[in-house]
Amino acid sequence: MNDLKIRTAVPADAPRLLAIYAPYVENTAISFEYEVPSPEAFRSRVEATLAEFPYLVAEWDGVIVGYAYAGPFHPRAAYRWGAEVSIYVEQGMRGKGVGKALYTALEDILKEMGILNLNACIAHPEAGDEYLTDDSERFHARMGYETVAHFHRCGFKFGRWYDMIWMEKMIGAHTPTPPPVKSFSHL
Repeated sequence: MNDLKIRTAVPADAPRLLAIYAPYVENTAISFEYEVPSPEAFRSRVEATLAEFPYLVAEWDGVIVGYAYAGPFHPRAAYRWGAEVSIYVEQGMRGKGVGKALYTALEDILKEMGILNLNACIAHPEAGDEYLTDDSERFHARMGYETVAHFHRCGFKFGRWYDMIWMEKMIGAHTPTPPPVKSFSHL
């Protein structure tokens, strides 16, 4: 792991991040998108996230091999202490600690921002198939997340229905007067 470096993404990273993401759209039900976003649209996603939340990349020997980011759990004010998290690791780099390093760094930043709840929306197979396994669910469980919701047959991709689960992790104390949440851009 000495060759792994975690850093904040910049919009210029978007083409490499999109190259990592595209196979998840095209070949898996991990993403429920049907079409790979355009490079411009993906760059806009990175920029929009960085305005308020962290977007991290993992570099292995100087090459980006994964990324993780957070966004608002819900836009209404009462939800500001929660964040939704997502992670994508280059297929050949899975199982090498990249995901753990990314999520650990992401959680540290979110704690510093004042975020208390982390939520992950995960595609869930009724039974594993060639498009979806329970790897993401098992990864999140190893990272301390617990399943808190299960929605049945809510995503349709590759001619079949998939379930979706929400997993949650608490990373801070829930006090009667929580401090305001800081923007990532103001840390």
